[in-house]
Amino acid sequence: MDLELIFSLTGLLAMAGWATLLASPLIPVWSDRIAGLIIPAVLSATYVALAFLPNENGGGFGSLEEVGQLFTDRTALMAGWIHFLAFDLLIGAWVCRTARRENIRFWWVVPTLPLTFMFGPAGFLAFSAVRVLVGLKRQTD
Repeated sequence: MDLELIFSLTGLLAMAGWATLLASPLIPVWSDRIAGLIIPAVLSATYVALAFLPNENGGGFGSLEEVGQLFTDRTALMAGWIHFLAFDLLIGAWVCRTARRENIRFWWVVPTLPLTFMFGPAGFLAFSAVRVLVGLKRQTD
């Protein structure tokens, strides 16, 4: 199995999802379907296919040491990377849907998307702060 090819293809697929999210104000239904369902489903299926292959290096989830041992296997490492790609994209899609539903201007959302892509929880936290700030601003208007 060519893990470098899988790495490249899943990365391109994830980038297509993020590009779709950046265009979401123009194509909201399609961005929800593509970045919020189709691409994460394909990434998730790829993850499942890799995650349940035998791990030659052992490891597990009972301690930090076991997790470190788990990721010394390149297939497990690839599965972990795809896990990040899929879940960060799902959070990005949720951010765009939530902002649209709550009438948050997209320019408030844009800075949170690269944060979500690169640093998952930090992007979620940034968007949560945006929601609070926009809510406070609306209360004072």
